[in-house]
Amino acid sequence: MRVLTIAAHPDDETLGAGGTISRFAREGHEVWVCILTDGASARHDHVDQQKSCALQAGEVLGAAQVTFAGFADQRLDAMALIDVIAPIDKCIAELQPQLVLTHFGQDVNQDHRVAFAATMVATRPVASTCVERVMCYETPSSTEWAAPFPGNVFSPNVYMDIGSTLSVKLEAMRQYSHTFSGEVHPFPHPRSYQALEAIARSHGSASGLPAAERFMLVRSVEREGQPNDVA
Repeated sequence: MRVLTIAAHPDDETLGAGGTISRFAREGHEVWVCILTDGASARHDHVDQQKSCALQAGEVLGAAQVTFAGFADQRLDAMALIDVIAPIDKCIAELQPQLVLTHFGQDVNQDHRVAFAATMVATRPVASTCVERVMCYETPSSTEWAAPFPGNVFSPNVYMDIGSTLSVKLEAMRQYSHTFSGEVHPFPHPRSYQALEAIARSHGSASGLPAAERFMLVRSVEREGQPNDVA
């Protein structure tokens, strides 16, 4: 199976799906990460350092490739959506993924929302698409901070066992402690090591697993003679 993970910023892929990326890579699946923005320019100019940390995190997780669209941080909502779609289209054309992971469409962060909208267009279910399944991941410090109104709340229906890769996820997150301003925060911030482990353990306890990442299944296309292989 080939898997494409869309991330608005460097570290989103690790926060939302790091354990799953690592698990898929260990199982022999090819996993790519597409990062849309530099994740830094809204705060500082050290974008190369941010990119370097993302590459290191991708290596820890076992991603076969990490690509960068290079858009400005916190500016996706100022762009034409077609321009945000373009790098996602390019990755899909090159990788031909069966599974695409992306942001939840109602996250507090506007870049996450645009990433979701662009992914929905890039993975539209035309007959020629290679994409069989699309799932949204939750991003600690964004998904749970959305206003608790109908439609805004993340409602998971897929739990991925990351009992054997939670430590890898945390190690990948440690790479982001080396960015200029640091993406890891002290507990009880959701992006602290302790919180990330507690979140994974809590999701695991809710699903009979030692640790888990949660997803919302957006679309699943079961082609005749080609059963999906996600779990």
